[in-house]
Amino acid sequence: MQSHNLGYPRIGTHRQLKKACESYWANKISQEELLKVGAQIRQQNWQTQKKAGIHYIPVNDFSFYDHVLDMSFLLGAIPERYRDLIDKKSALDVYFAMARGYQKEGWDLTAMEMTKWFDTNYHYIVPEFKRDQQFELFGTKVFDEFQEAQQQDILAKPVLIGPISYLLLGKEKENGFHRIDLIDRLLPVYVQILQKLHAQGATWIQLDEPSLATDITEKERRIFLETYTEIQKRLPSLRIILASYFDCYEENLQTALKLPIHVLHLDLVRCPKQLDDVLHHTELKNQILSLGLVDGRNIWKNDFQVSLEYIRRAAERIGTQRVWIAPSCSLLHVPYDLELEETLNPQVKRWLAFAKQKLVEVTTLMRLAQGENTPELQQILQDNIQTQNDRKNSPLIHNPKVKERLASIREEDFERQSPFPVRQKIQKETFQLPLFPTTTIGSFPQTTEIRQLRARLKKGEITQAEYETEIEKAIVEALRFQEEIGLDVLVHGEFERNDMVEYFGELLEGFAFTENGWVQSYGSRCVKPPIIFGDVARSKDLSLRWTQFAQSHTKKFLKGMLTGPVTILQWSFVRNDQSRRDTAFQIALAIRDEVLELEKAGIKIIQIDEPAFREGLPLRKKDWVTYLDWAVKAFRLAASGVKDSTQIHTHMCYSEFNDIIESIAQLDADVITIETSRSEMELLEAFINFKYPNEIGPGVYDIHSPRVPSVEEMKRLLYKALEVLPIENIWVNPDCGLKTRQWKETKLALQNMVHAAQALRKEVKLKAE
Repeated sequence: MQSHNLGYPRIGTHRQLKKACESYWANKISQEELLKVGAQIRQQNWQTQKKAGIHYIPVNDFSFYDHVLDMSFLLGAIPERYRDLIDKKSALDVYFAMARGYQKEGWDLTAMEMTKWFDTNYHYIVPEFKRDQQFELFGTKVFDEFQEAQQQDILAKPVLIGPISYLLLGKEKENGFHRIDLIDRLLPVYVQILQKLHAQGATWIQLDEPSLATDITEKERRIFLETYTEIQKRLPSLRIILASYFDCYEENLQTALKLPIHVLHLDLVRCPKQLDDVLHHTELKNQILSLGLVDGRNIWKNDFQVSLEYIRRAAERIGTQRVWIAPSCSLLHVPYDLELEETLNPQVKRWLAFAKQKLVEVTTLMRLAQGENTPELQQILQDNIQTQNDRKNSPLIHNPKVKERLASIREEDFERQSPFPVRQKIQKETFQLPLFPTTTIGSFPQTTEIRQLRARLKKGEITQAEYETEIEKAIVEALRFQEEIGLDVLVHGEFERNDMVEYFGELLEGFAFTENGWVQSYGSRCVKPPIIFGDVARSKDLSLRWTQFAQSHTKKFLKGMLTGPVTILQWSFVRNDQSRRDTAFQIALAIRDEVLELEKAGIKIIQIDEPAFREGLPLRKKDWVTYLDWAVKAFRLAASGVKDSTQIHTHMCYSEFNDIIESIAQLDADVITIETSRSEMELLEAFINFKYPNEIGPGVYDIHSPRVPSVEEMKRLLYKALEVLPIENIWVNPDCGLKTRQWKETKLALQNMVHAAQALRKEVKLKAE
């Protein structure tokens, strides 16, 4: 029996990579210094895994920005607009330009599109493909890191995104072809990469093909067989680990078992039933089965008794020598190390395992399954059993009042007083906004000074009163700026918030928080997800104090800003002892109470953000109906208690909407703002084809890039929107919140945005006359 790991967190135990990348982008450190930080993180990761007893340790799971972008770079799939940079800039600078855009020294290059990695909160850079797309071996990262690991005496297992999933993760940038048909051009380069790694001494290579956990076509299944047969033919002595995760293989199982591979990985956390399907399948021959038993996406301790039963069943059927133990997926999605947490409730902490602890769980399960019977190991098993029982019966988890309220929800709690056309008329009369009203999504730049202010409060260096005075100053300053440039609907800027989910979780019952539980969202953006360990309730105001303060300092309408129940659920580590639906409804009831308090205080526009709405979708369409039913209801439960004159906004970003547009309409938000700029308004197609009835703010500039778009560029995008949307329904706004940006670029971009909207109003008025 062997152990292996599919991937490890790469931001550093204390976010060293984030800090180094941002310093490099700001020209504060050299490229050599940045590369040194990366090397230190890799070495620490490898040694941690080796010390835990992991047999096969992944390499190339590290990335300076994104592993899909790494693959595009390695394959030479670099869009034409960056080609001029290649001869003039370092490879790393070209790589970062692809991720972030590049606007200096006469260049003005937009970033590549970004979207969610399956149903996680990680974002990847979407490969761009043309009809005549060519591939070539371009980068050297995987070879360099494999050699680096060998020099450190690591039993290294290179990890690559498999060729089929790589193509399916991409996007056609012109019509007339399907990206899967590029396989004949792509495969020779993959073979070249694998041959080079094999020549370097790699005996095992992990190819990640998570598309096997999704709905793929019969043609794509056939291409899987042809592709892997060709790889095996060209590299007969190379041993391949095929890893899929996040769901079952289901109708793709026969294809997966027919592939000429050596190890097939099973995610038994997301799909425990598939073990028996595989063990009794006629296509199971001599393959090794990698049992993904330790949850790579959540932070609860493994239940050893349950996992050992799975291992026993597999070993009895195929023998221990054909059983490997692993996490369910890469540990990228969980924090580094529970040992770094000093302030967590000790009882809750006993229930948890982070990446470092999960490595030990993998090797402990392997030792127990092989019959190792030392007193120390038996004590670990008994402690695990006791921990599971303690958690199940803990009074920390259960709140009878919350359970009673959940049980008493009525159908009318999900409905607004009147349908949208009635509300829209009332709201138009109430607000008297111009055509193309301008607003932002909510947050303004979280400067170093603001972050330091929060840190000083935590350390006790300033009082709560001193902290609040400074936050008030920042709010007033942001309000004056918004008024000066002529925004129509203002926001308070969210300076008091560390994170759009963590902030609310800290004020709700049933949540716990970490000091160092950071995970990567994209690039250098890291989040610290709350832990939902028990029943959720609102026992204090969440946003009222700051929203009231801001509204009292402006005569313009100001939005109350809340995070929606589905996003709070999706971006937290969620309890696994009750349904996600029930937890979402508990959060929705808490948000509903806050919405009603805001309305009572005179706030007439309330935004309930749901950027994670789509990422909660199951990977297979047959499972969508159940999720969408309760997700829509959760939002409506939070939003539907208000009067017709109160305008409810929501926001969604970095999602494809075509296949869920009906459900988005069912949310019945008065206004939805969405990300559309990176896709050149392509995402609007869903709203056009469906004839989306409510108001919509298509994002006119990409906030994930420091690039400042011109007035003309934003006007061009608005004209695209005007071609397909009713003029009275269009709002003007950025793609997303501005928290991660600098004030200089934010001010310039927002001024250009307001000027674009004002110019469009004039042009539309002249045409009408």
